[in-house]
Amino acid sequence: MLPGVTTKAASPGRRVLFPARMIPGMLPGVPELRRKKISSAFLKHIPEWDRLHDASGQERATLWQTFSQIMLPAPATASQRLGLATQVAADFFFIAASLGLTEFLFALLSSAPGPGLVSFSSLTSFLLLYGSLFTLFGYSERLYHAETARQPQRQVVVLAKVTLWSTVLVGVGCASAGIAAFPIAVLAASVPLNFALMFAYRRAKQSILARRGSGNGRRNVLIVGAGPIGRRLAQTLEQGQCGGRFLRGFLDQRSFAADVLGPVEELATIARREFIEEIILAVPQGSNVAREAIWEARRNRIDVKLVPDLLGADPTHVTLEKYGDIPVLTLREEHIPHFGLLLKRVVDVLLSAGALVLAAPLLAGIALAIKLDSPGAVFYCAPRLGLKGQRFLCYKFRTMVKDADRLKEKLRERNERQGAFFKMTDDPRITCVGRVLRRYSLDELPQLWNVLRGEMSLVGPRPHPLDDVQRYHLEDLQRLEVPPGLTGLWQVTARQDPSFERSVALDREYIGRWSLGMDFWILRKTVGAVLRGEGA
Repeated sequence: MLPGVTTKAASPGRRVLFPARMIPGMLPGVPELRRKKISSAFLKHIPEWDRLHDASGQERATLWQTFSQIMLPAPATASQRLGLATQVAADFFFIAASLGLTEFLFALLSSAPGPGLVSFSSLTSFLLLYGSLFTLFGYSERLYHAETARQPQRQVVVLAKVTLWSTVLVGVGCASAGIAAFPIAVLAASVPLNFALMFAYRRAKQSILARRGSGNGRRNVLIVGAGPIGRRLAQTLEQGQCGGRFLRGFLDQRSFAADVLGPVEELATIARREFIEEIILAVPQGSNVAREAIWEARRNRIDVKLVPDLLGADPTHVTLEKYGDIPVLTLREEHIPHFGLLLKRVVDVLLSAGALVLAAPLLAGIALAIKLDSPGAVFYCAPRLGLKGQRFLCYKFRTMVKDADRLKEKLRERNERQGAFFKMTDDPRITCVGRVLRRYSLDELPQLWNVLRGEMSLVGPRPHPLDDVQRYHLEDLQRLEVPPGLTGLWQVTARQDPSFERSVALDREYIGRWSLGMDFWILRKTVGAVLRGEGA
């Protein structure tokens, strides 16, 4: 409140019409004023009024505002636009200045004649490319965000990273394209100077803003909620770490501490008295107090910020997304080895495609032998469950008689395996050619097509028939967390073990310890087992 000025509450019969915070050029959008047709009272002589506002008095979007929303990149909030534009312009200037100064110093120190002046268009194009790349890197690394500016150590690391990588990439790109706006030596030598100029400018700017924060440039803030979170936030504000924000006090329904100025119901009155520009909610988001504070703040043209309840999660890794028009906070994301999995897929495609081409004569010979040995189709196509339970058709050479699936249930009591999958040594359904194919695992060769299609991988848990999957326990479903494989850890370490639990345990071990090195080790062991004829 202004020193020496006292205020009186409005009389009980009098209604306050104007918002607590008046913003230049923004007409108070309150019903009482619209009912009195205030525009006809004192705006009828302003020709721009009808053009800028609709019949209800609400401000219309101008052509420039519409264009900027559609075409121009936007920072996090509208209040950051001018600051972001200023910072980007300054960075472009310092890039040009550091390159110019470095080239000038090189010319002074060098006795050899220079390469000659570069054309203005080439120089402009180079600086535009360099500055744009620097800006994009900086924006992705949050170099232009306020929290980075308030942390000098982090700002040094981010600025150094952005300066180094943007210079390296623009240098490599220009060298590859034959663009010689600046020699590589000049470009490399300009990096320290560029970094020093940009960092000095940022520190000076922060120092000026800090001094302004104690004067006319500060923002008066109220915290809604005087609980532990609100108190921690107050300490941060009082330490001057929040960009010139000055804490005027708290609003709280239950606390009567000296710095609690009143309940939320008195927000409009307190905001007028303390010239409040911003409130920060530090109360449970679903409470009526939070809803009323937001409603009152919007009605009184006060900025609203929210301290989200992160439920103990580390705020460093919290990100905000939108699912449609619903904001969603990501509190935790497990690390997935995306690059390693991409390499695994590349290996699958290359090896499966190469194997299919090289084995084409062998595949044709096997198909002919199956056709001559017994009646029925050459290929056995059966549904299997793959990654995350997705169904696909698994291809094999037919090694059994025509009605093998129908006979399986009759032979179920002779199963020699324990658990969900079926296996017996002297299976009467297997044909003569089928026994040879199974011994050397040649019946699995058509699954290279499944690997090429992405339904399987070269290495992974074997896909089981659907009737076996129906006998899974809940923990057995974990083997479906990865694509099924042509071979796996169980096949090369415990193929003769009859225990299904042992098989699932090895599949889980493979998933938990997976690496490309393990895949190649399993493939090498598989080749040896196939050549020795150890298949079932």
